[in-house]
Parts: sequence; structure tokens; C-alpha cells
Amino acid sequence: MSREIEIETTKVRISGYRSDSDTGEVAVVSGHSLTGYEPDVIDYVRRCDNETQAKEIIEYLKRQGEISPQYADRLMEQLLNHPLGVRSFGSKKSPGWYEKLRNQ
Repeated sequence: MSREIEIETTKVRISGYRSDSDTGEVAVVSGHSLTGYEPDVIDYVRRCDNETQAKEIIEYLKRQGEISPQYADRLMEQLLNHPLGVRSFGSKKSPGWYEKLRNQ
């Protein structure tokens, strides 16, 4: 994941976010239509294995202007202060998560 960040091969504009991952899951799952779906900061954080990776993602997206400094602060506060840490954003999304969902 850090290699992708360093070489900046792909830039994705993040136009929105969700503070409740359960609501977001319902939105994605309903209808199983993932056409045109753009991952957001929460999707990226949910792929992280630990707090260090999640911090890197949040800081990177803030530096790139993809998320506001205020939102980045809120995410960091949740990451650092919530008892579940990185898992407070939702369960871990492993590679192929969307494909599995599409094939259900």
C-alpha cells in the first residue's frame, strides 16, 4: 500500500465521506451495483492492518487535499481514542472484497 502512495500512480478525488460505516455498508450492499463506485478514506483505512498504516493513509489523503484537515483530525481522533482502533472504522476489507460481494 505504501508503494502505491509513494509512486502516486493513481489519484482519486474523494467527494464525500461517511461517519457511520454500517450505513455505508448498506448503501454498497443494496443492489450489489458497484459500477462507478469510488472508494473513500474509510474504504482505504479498512484495508489497513494496523494503526500505523491507517495514520499514513489519513495523512497522505490530507496532504493531497482529498480530505479536509478537519475531517482528518476527526479520523485520527477516532483511530487513536476508540477502543477498537483501526477496526472502529469497520471490519478489515481484504483483497477481492468487492468481487466477493458482487458474486453473492
